[in-house]
Amino acid sequence: MPALPLLLGGVLVLFLVLPVLVLLTRGLTSSFWPTLQSPAVLDALRVSLLTTGITLLLTVLLVTPVAWLLARFEFAGKNVLDTLLDLPIVLPPVVAGVGLLLTFGRQGLLGPPLQLAGVSLAFSGAAVVLAQLFVSAPFYLRTAKAGFAAVEREVEDAARTDGAGRWDVFRFITWPLAFPFLLEGLVLTWARALGEFGATILFAGSLQGKTRTITLAIYAALESELAPALVLSAIMVLVAFTVLLVVRLVARAKPH
Repeated sequence: MPALPLLLGGVLVLFLVLPVLVLLTRGLTSSFWPTLQSPAVLDALRVSLLTTGITLLLTVLLVTPVAWLLARFEFAGKNVLDTLLDLPIVLPPVVAGVGLLLTFGRQGLLGPPLQLAGVSLAFSGAAVVLAQLFVSAPFYLRTAKAGFAAVEREVEDAARTDGAGRWDVFRFITWPLAFPFLLEGLVLTWARALGEFGATILFAGSLQGKTRTITLAIYAALESELAPALVLSAIMVLVAFTVLLVVRLVARAKPH
């Protein structure tokens, strides 16, 4: 094999892998378990797991019907709508946070009506969920659209011919066949929500036990005590590796 590509490849591998290995070696030490049980770390894990779980539930409920409609029907303005729904993927998270704050904050577009209804979203747990949903839902939307588009219409038509209703066709035919795509989308959505930082810190703040997620806790710990930041960083590395592995396994299981 040519020497130059091997050399450049080796440099790239070291550049990408070495920081990850350093994080793991610094985080997975004898102090890992004691630090993991500290209030700051446990609070961050609890807030992240709770908010990302709610985000996933809302993603399935709100995005699945939209993905099905976009995959199956043509209508005026579809390309524009599709582009707008994908926009959060390429928007800087800080910009997303500013947009959410100007829309749902106390002085935002919907702030006064929400205040009259006794609802205050900014700098609350709900704000964390909204920030995560805004930046992560498009990942599920993209894969769900691909999944529904991959289901052959002939299979659904055959079920209808046998007397199945629209809901039965979706539940027993469309959903199971598209499920590998949907699962991949949910995994990506959860990973993106778990790693969200910019939109969350602007719209929800960083209040321990309330809005401080894992990424915000890492940032806060870097300014004071390094140990929690190292432990949480090691956890994020392990989670990221697991997510990528699951996505690859799911991709292999997709119907071709």
